[in-house]
Amino acid sequence: MYDPQLPTDGHTAQPASSLNAGAGVFGKQAERNRNERIRHLLKSFGLRTSLIRLKVIDALLQAAESQRALGVRGIHSHLLELDIPLSFLSVREVLKRLCSEGVITLNADKSFSLHQQAEAILDGRD
Repeated sequence: MYDPQLPTDGHTAQPASSLNAGAGVFGKQAERNRNERIRHLLKSFGLRTSLIRLKVIDALLQAAESQRALGVRGIHSHLLELDIPLSFLSVREVLKRLCSEGVITLNADKSFSLHQQAEAILDGRD
């Protein structure tokens, strides 16, 4: 019987490659969990989920975790590094909409951060 996981060239599989694949699975699971929390957040504010909203909020979360401040250009650059080809104007418009809905706030230094209520929703304290 054919087993697609067994090599057909007579060589044995490398066990190290399967261990490295497991690390990627855990990373993807953590990302999926974060995306679900962001979806819940957007739904709580009455907003539809979109890829750009997910990625913008994720960028703000990552910046907050590393105690960095991101403005429009910083978020746009971060998204380009992730190979998400969005225009600067699209990012700016999403940030304006998230601000107007109260999900994020524009700080005095022109950086963005999650609103306290949004942080509470993401942390499950809503």
